[in-house]
Amino acid sequence: MKIFSTFCIAAMLTVSCSTINKTAKYPNMVADIDPFSIGSVNASFDQVFSTKLKVDEINVIFYPRENEVALEFGMNLGRYRQFWNKEGRQLFIEALNRYKGDFEDQKLANNFYRTRGAYGRFKGRFQWNPLSISTMSTTYRSIPVIDLGYRFSDNSPYFTANQNAAREESRSNKDITESPVFTIHFNRAQAEELTKLFDETFLLSSVKGKEPVQTIDSYRDEYPK
Repeated sequence: MKIFSTFCIAAMLTVSCSTINKTAKYPNMVADIDPFSIGSVNASFDQVFSTKLKVDEINVIFYPRENEVALEFGMNLGRYRQFWNKEGRQLFIEALNRYKGDFEDQKLANNFYRTRGAYGRFKGRFQWNPLSISTMSTTYRSIPVIDLGYRFSDNSPYFTANQNAAREESRSNKDITESPVFTIHFNRAQAEELTKLFDETFLLSSVKGKEPVQTIDSYRDEYPK
């Protein structure tokens, strides 16, 4: 009996400590679930050898432990993951509403230097894998500032998310000291699609039915009384 009691106490302490450690590691966690895809959107990117924008698909991944949404895409021979926290997602939604109002009121100005951060900025999180023999297996990280604004291209306006350069955090390669600078261009319909995936109610509902990570309690057999 004493051995059984000791085992139960040890199991309870293990589960309790595990929960505390998870909470400390992931203070914004909404569910203890691995990342999963919640959809995709299209957006446009600059090209290296052309002034024309190129439309590409962005995979949208939800990270419930971090309560972050990652935009995953390939560009310039690399693989990028741009993470949006709850505050950043809300800012995107509010900024898009302001942009649509300025669009309808014909208040947009063709001056990207002045308009690139017209609707605010936030500090995000970024990971990338350059596509080369020496670096493709390494994940680089930074904490860049992202400006929300707009830009004209071929006389058409685009709502934009403009990522600024930031110090590479791992310092594992002396030749890679900063994260890339780039702009994601959305037309109004594309941006609207992303706001649906950024919506907090949608994200919280998306974790329902997903399999949580198992703890010791999950392995207990329940015997009918």
